[in-house]
Amino acid sequence: MSERSSVGQVRAWLSARRRFQFVLTVAMVMLLTGTCVGLLMVPNPVLPKLRAAQQSRAESLGQVAAADDDPRLAQVRRTVEPFGQLVTRVVPTGAGQESLIVGHPDQRIEIDVLARELGAATTAVTDLWGPDWAQSALVVVASAPAEFATLLRATTDLPAEVAAASIADPFAPGTRPAAQRVVFSPDAGRRLSPDGLRTLLRHELTHVATRAQTVDGAPPWMLEGFAEYLAHRGQDHRFGDIAPTVTTRARTGELPADLPAAAAFTGKPAVLAYEQAWTICAFVADKYDEPHLVDLYRRIAASTQDPASEDRILQEVLHTTRAEFIADWRAWLSPRAA
Repeated sequence: MSERSSVGQVRAWLSARRRFQFVLTVAMVMLLTGTCVGLLMVPNPVLPKLRAAQQSRAESLGQVAAADDDPRLAQVRRTVEPFGQLVTRVVPTGAGQESLIVGHPDQRIEIDVLARELGAATTAVTDLWGPDWAQSALVVVASAPAEFATLLRATTDLPAEVAAASIADPFAPGTRPAAQRVVFSPDAGRRLSPDGLRTLLRHELTHVATRAQTVDGAPPWMLEGFAEYLAHRGQDHRFGDIAPTVTTRARTGELPADLPAAAAFTGKPAVLAYEQAWTICAFVADKYDEPHLVDLYRRIAASTQDPASEDRILQEVLHTTRAEFIADWRAWLSPRAA
């Protein structure tokens, strides 16, 4: 092939390449121009939604990244990850603390409800109990009965009526309990309304806050009654809605003869026992005041009790005997159930 022929081919190739680049450039300019015009034509309400979606995605990624470094998450990861993909929410709570809500995509609705309520629930607990607790929590929504039981270290599936529970790793007396968590059952969101989830969350957070002052075996009428009182406090729930069984019985003149025993808080009698326990604490707060109720909790929950020790504590805190306390409680119940 001659030198002139070679030079001609090179020139032809370069000319073709320049034409291709020119066409490509024109096409890109037209595409970008069309995109800009399209964005200008998008209705104004749509643009904030697009930006909000991008921001929400960024916040979600940031929340997960922050949660990954939280040691509390590592403690439950081994349990929950085998049950599926993990969803995590980071929620600011009291005293600059952060709480975590963990679950699976199928429980996203419950996770979102609890995330909205957790900050206010923490504030509600602190408002009555005081600031001497972590003011943060790990909340887990289980996806299966086996996961629920494992998270609560139960040897078998828990009774169907249990919608949530709290647990802590063993801790030394006089120290703040570590690795506490609140666990919701797989069907809690189906069984309870958002208001029910909020109330139950406050109940279990109360156990988290008070656990350092609570001894295993302390009377459940005090432990559960106080948690129920705080859970309903300030929510404008009616007496008959909180304690329907107590109300029905009181209307027929059937009033409790004694404080509910520990055995009454399991099985079928548990519904009545929890209602009675709430009324006891509501009675104390109404007749005396909430500081007396908190003081009574701290004294009663500090050890196991019997009627004699309860009588002594009631005299020291409320200046009444156990028999007088029960009689006054019964008298307080009647008009409220009418």
